[in-house]
Amino acid sequence: MSIWGKIVGGTAGFAIGGPLGAVIGAVAGHAFDHYRAEQGRRGLGTKTRDEPPLFYEDPAETRRIAFATAVIALGAKLAKADGRVTPDEIQAFRRVFQIEDDEVGDVARIYNQAKASTEGFEAYARQIAMLFQRDRYLLEQLLTGLFDVARADGELNRAELDFLRRVAAIFGFDQAAFDEIHRRFVASGRRMSGADDAYAVLGLSRDASEAEIRKTYRQLVREHHPDRLVAKGLPAEFVTHANQTLADINVAYDRIAKERKLR
Repeated sequence: MSIWGKIVGGTAGFAIGGPLGAVIGAVAGHAFDHYRAEQGRRGLGTKTRDEPPLFYEDPAETRRIAFATAVIALGAKLAKADGRVTPDEIQAFRRVFQIEDDEVGDVARIYNQAKASTEGFEAYARQIAMLFQRDRYLLEQLLTGLFDVARADGELNRAELDFLRRVAAIFGFDQAAFDEIHRRFVASGRRMSGADDAYAVLGLSRDASEAEIRKTYRQLVREHHPDRLVAKGLPAEFVTHANQTLADINVAYDRIAKERKLR
């Protein structure tokens, strides 16, 4: 079962609690009521609410469900940040987070529940920051994914950038760290058309020493490796996005190494 089906069909919300848990609980409840109604129309009988629901006791699985729910909830709020939701943004959401055709319905339920919620995006951001407070690179993956969604319509406008900056601050990134992530994202989007872009992807300036370049590159590869991120709570559905981040880091280092003739 995909992470999206687990959110809709399970009760991990009780384990997660808070505003994210409320979204999961509401979506799962709607799905259960729909199932009961459908079974009744078909004359197949119905489940009773006394039957035990699905429950995920594995802390790692609960973290993955929390992460995926936060992505949708924040994505829904981001799409409204500039006062409009475009088809491009919705398609980007599907592309960035690897949502298959048969999973669109499940994701739409979560997305619509979060969009309709009276909770502000800050509540979701604070909860995910608390759950992943020691996992900077997981939070960075979530943030860069939201950058991708925001840029889907061809521009990153001021309202969207302000939204992302506020989410980053709640995640614990100061202004300098946010600017670095933003520069890295812009450089990757330009496919590193120049040497400056390659340095930006690594978060370095052109006057960085060879030792600093090598050290930074090794650290980024280690921390952004998809296997490491999955072990910390990244859902498998997000691995493609993590792989692209790692590929960008490798391309940037190769370009700098060629320019500087690093061995």
